[in-house]
Amino acid sequence: MTSLTHAVVLVTGANGGIGTRLVDEALARGAAKVYATARQPRDWADPRVVPLALDVTDAASIADVVAAASDVTVLINNAGASTPTPGILTHTDEEIRHNVETNFLGPLFLARAFAPVLSAREEETAIIDIHSALSWYAVAGIYSATKAALWSATNSLRLELQPAGVQVVGVHVGYVDTAMAAHATSPKLDPADLVTQIFDTLEAGGYEVLADDTSVQAKAGLSAPLEVVYPQLAQG
Repeated sequence: MTSLTHAVVLVTGANGGIGTRLVDEALARGAAKVYATARQPRDWADPRVVPLALDVTDAASIADVVAAASDVTVLINNAGASTPTPGILTHTDEEIRHNVETNFLGPLFLARAFAPVLSAREEETAIIDIHSALSWYAVAGIYSATKAALWSATNSLRLELQPAGVQVVGVHVGYVDTAMAAHATSPKLDPADLVTQIFDTLEAGGYEVLADDTSVQAKAGLSAPLEVVYPQLAQG
């Protein structure tokens, strides 16, 4: 288990709805410092928040952040991208590359870069990866594919970092009430509720968050026949 009391937390995509909640709640739970990263970092009222510029798709930017935040004990890979249309055959090449670099390669390279830092520390350390219910339900084109890839990578990281005592938590959720999901008419989870579940799981020593019914059902569907998960296949 990893306590947030006196922790040093780094949040990617800190300017967004979930990211801002992660920053605020980490501080509320006793974090000593939070690095709030974004491509264009903003000012924060709390002196415990340190804004840092970070482009998760750029290797040099990642290296700069690791050097500037060498005291991190909890890394939260929250930054993400989506596409305006769901069809993987209709995405542009640029959309595919941007999603792969932002949703999969960025979090993976950040985790790899911070792994030696977290492994070397004597106190409790952790990595939190924000996935999606769509990791298990391929109806969002390249977005689903990248989240599925991140889920697999998170499982690998968890096993490889366990001997060093680094807790790795994967988070699955459907729609969250943020700007990214403004177009959705389905029920949306309050970002505050999501973040509470994430940190409760972290501090309890858990490995996975299924934040809503959508995520629970999507994971359960992995054991079902494909024709059940995707009824259109049964229509012939």
